Amino acid sequence: MLQQIVSHTPAYVWAILGFLVYRGVAASRDRILPVRQVFILPLVMLALGLQSTVNGFGLASPAGAAWLLGLAAGVAMMWKGAGQGAVLDRAAGTVQLRGSWLPMALMMTIFVGKFAMAVALAAQPGLRASLAFALPACALFGAFSGAFMARPLRVAASLRAATGSATAPL
Repeated sequence: MLQQIVSHTPAYVWAILGFLVYRGVAASRDRILPVRQVFILPLVMLALGLQSTVNGFGLASPAGAAWLLGLAAGVAMMWKGAGQGAVLDRAAGTVQLRGSWLPMALMMTIFVGKFAMAVALAAQPGLRASLAFALPACALFGAFSGAFMARPLRVAASLRAATGSATAPL
């Protein structure tokens, strides 16, 4: 069965996995990024998590509500830690980030979860109607997406805050 799963997986899925690993390794190092770049990958991961919910169960369903609640919970859980070691330079329009393996862990969790959900729904289409499957799966997708979105939301909040200094910790 594993051989069938791998052989029926489109090539672009493996390319996405390679890109995510590359970005995860890059995130493990200290770096300075333009503010805009802080938002790109979290938004992509948010879209991937949301896509799984929409395609599997629909957004206007209890599963969609579970995803939204999970998203809010993920942001709330990661909000305080999302700014640790990050410094916003308003004048340069950059953010200095401390390296962490957490983005890699979140990306791989979302990727593997999305992959596993697609396989499960292809193998057992009846799972689409099972709230016992849909609610926890969608809540987890939302929570991981929310955890990933906490840092860019922290950056956005710092940009909107009215402070006099050109650089400020998040």
